[in-house]
Amino acid sequence: MQTLPPPAELAARIVHVHGRADVRSALAEQLIELRLSDDPALSRAVIRRLPARVARDVADDVLARRELARLTPARPASAFRVAAAEPASRLRAWYGEAQRRSGIPWQVLAAVNFVESDFGRLREASVAGAQGPMQFMPSTWAAYGRGDVHDPHQAILAAARFLRAAGGPADEAGSLHRYNPSWAYVDAIRRLAGRIRRNPAAFRVFYVRRLIVRTPAGYQRLN
Repeated sequence: MQTLPPPAELAARIVHVHGRADVRSALAEQLIELRLSDDPALSRAVIRRLPARVARDVADDVLARRELARLTPARPASAFRVAAAEPASRLRAWYGEAQRRSGIPWQVLAAVNFVESDFGRLREASVAGAQGPMQFMPSTWAAYGRGDVHDPHQAILAAARFLRAAGGPADEAGSLHRYNPSWAYVDAIRRLAGRIRRNPAAFRVFYVRRLIVRTPAGYQRLN
C-alpha cells in the first residue's frame, strides 16, 4: 500500500497549488482532496494545518465530494460515456444569461453543471433515466426545457427556469432540494457554489480538473 506523506506535508502541497487554474496544479490538489474525502481523520489533520481561507475552501470541496459519493454508487469505467465540454467562457456566458432571465445565481448553475455531468463531459443517462448536462428526467424536461435536452445552452436555461419555479433564488436550498431531493446533494451544491461566490476564479479551477470517477476497483481517471 502506498504510504501517504504526513499531514503537514500534504497541507504544504495544497497551499502551493491552491487556486491555480492550470491543469497540473488543479490535478495535484484534486488528488489530495480525493484522499481526504475518503479519510475523515486525515482530512481533519490536514485542514487544521491550512491558512483559514484555504482551509474553508478545501473543507467545502472535501465535504461536498464525501456527500456526493454517498449518493452515487461506484460503477465500472465502461459505464461512462465521455466527450469534450464546451469552452469555459461559453459556459460562463450561458450561466450569466440564465441568471439575467431567472435571478438564479450563475454560481449555483455552474455548481449543478459540475456535479451533474462534469460540465457536460459525462454523456450517459443516470441510473434513474435523467439525461443531458443538467440531468433532466423526461417529464421535467417536457415542462421546463426547450429543444434538445443534450444541448448545454438549453439545459442551463431550463435548470434556471426549474429552480426559479421551485422557489429560487429566495429559497435556494428548497429549490435545489426539488431539483434533487437529497439534503446531502443540496449541501454539496451550496458548498461548491459558495467557493465560486467567494472567488469566481474557482469556476476555472473546477473546470480544468480531470474527470476522475469511482469504480468498484477504485478511482479511475477518464480524461
